[in-house]
Amino acid sequence: MVQRDRRNRLGLAFLITLLVVVVGRLVVLQGVDGAALQLAAENDRLRSYPIEAVRGQVTDRNGNPLAYSVNAVTVNADPSVVADPTRTALALTTLLGVPVDELTEKLSREGRFVVLAEKVSTEAADEIRELPLSTRGGLVLVDDPVRLYPAGAVGGQVVGFVGSDGDGLAGIEQTFDEELAGTDGQERIEVDGSGNPIPSGIDDSQPATDGSSVQLTLDEDLQYVVQQTLDAACADEATESASAVVQDVHTGEVVALASCPGYDPNTYNTTDPALLGNPVVSDVYEPGSVMKAVTLAAAIEEGKATKDTVLNVDGHIQAGDVVVTDAHDHEPIDFTLTGILAKSSNVGSIMLAREVGDSTFERYLRAFGLGSTTGVELPGESAGILQDSAEWSAARAANVPIGQGVSVTTLQMASVYQALANDGVRIPPRIVSSVTAPDGTVTDTPQPAGVRVVSESTADQLTYMLEAVVGPGGTAPLGEVDGFRVAGKTGTAQRANPETGSYAGGGYFTTFVGYAPADDPQYVVAVDLERPTSDAEGGQVAAPLFADVMRYALMSGGVVPSGSPRPDFTLTVP
Repeated sequence: MVQRDRRNRLGLAFLITLLVVVVGRLVVLQGVDGAALQLAAENDRLRSYPIEAVRGQVTDRNGNPLAYSVNAVTVNADPSVVADPTRTALALTTLLGVPVDELTEKLSREGRFVVLAEKVSTEAADEIRELPLSTRGGLVLVDDPVRLYPAGAVGGQVVGFVGSDGDGLAGIEQTFDEELAGTDGQERIEVDGSGNPIPSGIDDSQPATDGSSVQLTLDEDLQYVVQQTLDAACADEATESASAVVQDVHTGEVVALASCPGYDPNTYNTTDPALLGNPVVSDVYEPGSVMKAVTLAAAIEEGKATKDTVLNVDGHIQAGDVVVTDAHDHEPIDFTLTGILAKSSNVGSIMLAREVGDSTFERYLRAFGLGSTTGVELPGESAGILQDSAEWSAARAANVPIGQGVSVTTLQMASVYQALANDGVRIPPRIVSSVTAPDGTVTDTPQPAGVRVVSESTADQLTYMLEAVVGPGGTAPLGEVDGFRVAGKTGTAQRANPETGSYAGGGYFTTFVGYAPADDPQYVVAVDLERPTSDAEGGQVAAPLFADVMRYALMSGGVVPSGSPRPDFTLTVP
């Protein structure tokens, strides 16, 4: 009896202890840990997916789109909650364009995440969302916009492209990547055990902020004409590459900028990587005689001569241990300064440079923007190559005034002539007009301040002399544009031969840079061609391309034909 009572007391004590433990645990769970456990359960049901911001547009000066994004999705899956991988694969194969066996394999994998297809159209995505729950269970559709470039290769080197991760990798897409990209958001929603959103569940999503749009100074129609003109030039057997720039004389805005061979940003990933740059701003060349405009401008500005000054010019001149000749050696000729430029006399240009002096001449070169970047809003811009004059040998001091021994970009040469056309004031080129934020706020790109390089009088004299280049007896009659007076200069520079490390057998860079109308300049056009196997001169091959581009620029810009006749020029005196 005693033992039975003892057992009962022990059993009762055990039950009371167990009850206390259970009640205590319930108190802890509901009173102390309840909120934390509830939060943990909610977090377990919450799923987070990125919301990609829509990248802003890139447009030309008239609002025509050169780059924009369209909605698309990436289709992911959680294989652990896919009820029947084969059935789901059969339903998706046509919509995703992925073979059934590949989809089945992915949907049957271990793990909780797999990518089924990227850049899926919104139409296909809508059809996926309409599939029965038993088939679409475990599928997750995430925003994944597609970047399109409707103009293709037209402006492609300027606009650039974005990589697979959405980052800008070239051109304006790279320079303005932060503005164009915007800020991604996040979708954070409560789902059921099959991974499907709970209609009345938690939605703690943060919306994305779309990117700003960038408007360029380019004119798409003119850009098309320039690209077609260059592509035709590159189609011959002699031209390896070619570049061109059209610049507004009074604002410095780049209205067209292209080169060949170019590339289509839509297919950048299948393009030779060597072609994915922008040679107009990154590649340098020796410009040849187009540099003589700077040489003569320096001489006039320094008071050493005027357009009518007469020099007795021999056919050759000694420069250290080398002899520099004109295109053809000749007996002494009494050239006016105008004649020296119109006939492109090397010897006459060197004589004038020596009057100016090396250090002073270098100062003018740098004032015209040579040896430094222009600051245009494009990546990879080169400053060119301009050695300090203190280091010039006698041969280099004779070569630089005629455009050898110094290297420039096509945009730099256009900028030099923009200054001459603009009464001696150089305005650094720009290619971005404005940036428009998602809320519609427009921020205009400020026009860079002009820098006076030479006086208006000097610029006027250079314009007169450059007109003579295209006039009777000049080197570039093929640069004429019917109805308009043209001022410009040819250039034919030896090209270094990479196989020999010398100029021998390297062919030539042929150039023409000019502006029109000469009596009221509106546009500058610079054209250069790399021709490794040709000895044709700039007046023969570059000047006609200049004329074609300038003609369209003037006509499309509504520029009125010149109202005054071209003056008569005196090139030599008896």
